[in-house]
Amino acid sequence: MAVEDDNRGATTGIDQGEARRRNVSGLPNGNHVPKELENKLDEKTKQQANSFIQTLDDYEFLIAPLIFTALAFFTRMWKIGLSDIVTWDEAHFGKFGSHYLKREFYFDVHPPLGKMLVGLSGYLAGYNGSFEFKSGQTYPEDVNYTFMRLFNSTFGALCVPLAYFTAKELHFKRPTVWLVTMMVLFENSYTTISRFILLDSMLLFFTFTTVFCWAKFHNQRFDAFGPEWALWLVMTGISIGCVCSVKWVGAFGTALVGLYTIEDLWNKFGDLKMPKVTLAAHVGSRVFGLIMIPLVVYMFNFYLHFLVLENSGPGDAQMSSLFQANLRGTEVGKDSPLEIAFGSRATLKNMGYGGGLLHSHVQTYPEGSTQQQITCYHHKDANNDWFFYPNRYEPEFDNDAPIKYVGDKNTIRLIHAQTGRNLHSHQVAAPVTKADYEVSCYGNTTVGDSKDHWIVEVVDDAASNDYSKLRTLTTAFRLKHVDLNCYLRAGNVNLPQWGFKQIETTCVKENHPRDPYTHWNVESHSNEKLPPGDPGSYKSPFFRDFLHLNVAMMTSNNALVPDPDKQDDLASKPWQWPLLHVGLRMCGWDDHIVKYFLLGNPL
Repeated sequence: MAVEDDNRGATTGIDQGEARRRNVSGLPNGNHVPKELENKLDEKTKQQANSFIQTLDDYEFLIAPLIFTALAFFTRMWKIGLSDIVTWDEAHFGKFGSHYLKREFYFDVHPPLGKMLVGLSGYLAGYNGSFEFKSGQTYPEDVNYTFMRLFNSTFGALCVPLAYFTAKELHFKRPTVWLVTMMVLFENSYTTISRFILLDSMLLFFTFTTVFCWAKFHNQRFDAFGPEWALWLVMTGISIGCVCSVKWVGAFGTALVGLYTIEDLWNKFGDLKMPKVTLAAHVGSRVFGLIMIPLVVYMFNFYLHFLVLENSGPGDAQMSSLFQANLRGTEVGKDSPLEIAFGSRATLKNMGYGGGLLHSHVQTYPEGSTQQQITCYHHKDANNDWFFYPNRYEPEFDNDAPIKYVGDKNTIRLIHAQTGRNLHSHQVAAPVTKADYEVSCYGNTTVGDSKDHWIVEVVDDAASNDYSKLRTLTTAFRLKHVDLNCYLRAGNVNLPQWGFKQIETTCVKENHPRDPYTHWNVESHSNEKLPPGDPGSYKSPFFRDFLHLNVAMMTSNNALVPDPDKQDDLASKPWQWPLLHVGLRMCGWDDHIVKYFLLGNPL
């Protein structure tokens, strides 16, 4: 018995774990499951595991983007309000958003869509537009900057699911799809740039939608002219319009669509079996979807821009005089006499796209005649004021004499109100545009010669067919130099730093009557002997305002070049960006503030 007990104890003691494994609920301790049942249980467990994995696999298209999107919102929104100071270009775009809330007209080199969305975020946050957004300034309590940043970061976060679905549309394998998505998700620069009140998150978002819609359209190529084919063609056009309405640099991203379209149409052109009518339909649909629709979207954003900004603001001077006169609270044309007379004090606006006000200052040209500089300038000050005077062969101007109006074919002098010098030209090459003559200020009311004389040539008048008188705002005229037969012109060329980067004003030898840069109008006008008028009652057409503002944006953007005389420790070269050779410090580096440094992910 002792031996038998010992053997039983040895058996149970040898592998108690095995005994427990074989024991199942409902069976007395020590009774073992048959081998066949054990195998069935193991198989069932494996089937359940495989079924779970299969479920994950079947719903990967839904589960994976949800996880990636959740991570995207986390990485871009976590502690987004930690820094309570105006950071980097929030100083610009937050201020532009304020202008929309106050409905004040402003000027910027970027199209309006992104800035209107910034204004919308401020409106939704309950912000009234009163904060100035000075760089480094602490946000006041009544500005919910955290909400405004969250609004912007949403666009950055949505780039991640767009990357996932775009990679799917390009038929990448699942590991590649996940890799592409994670490259967007964990890209440091995307994450950082999306956390502030900037345009970049919106620019990225609409770039991603453009590529996504293009990929969807590409996959419908075997069902040309079908409903989905047409839908994604139109959506691609809308996305192109939106990305170009945020920043012009978005056009580089859409160049991918353009190159694809050129190759696609070229292949169709080489398909001799394709009927010419079908080929024409393909070309026409691309023109409509990828050119006309983006243009309509782009113009519609400017229509909203003009509609919202109905009050006079800091950007008025970039627009035409007639546009400014229709803004609420403007001084342009307000109480100005309608008709110009000798002795009138006026400002002259160049009617070219992006044109400024005829301007002079005491500084002289560093070479050439070394006489007083003449430029065009967008900001309003007393150096833009000129007096209309009779030419030197007529009796001297007498303020007590009867009023004599200025009209078509009159020969006049323009005298600078601040310095008393005459608008003058001579056979000296212009400082930048060497083919033109230099224009300067010279002499005074008594000292001078016939080179101070200009002939008024009326081009058009929005108010009347009577060209016998110049009218404030409505009359477009040219100024022809009497001796040189050249025309006063202010193009899109900026002077160097010695000319304060203002617009070069020259006397052009060629006679091009339709050149708008040789057209001028009187913007503001004062003459105590004349009654006030209401020239602002005439409206400026939208299409002209649209072109005018875009050319002004282009001109100002081209003038944004580094000053070689100043050292910029934060500057970098384009080749350094993808190599991560230089990062960007986005704020101050004091110990008491949160620091942000923009750098890509090395991996």
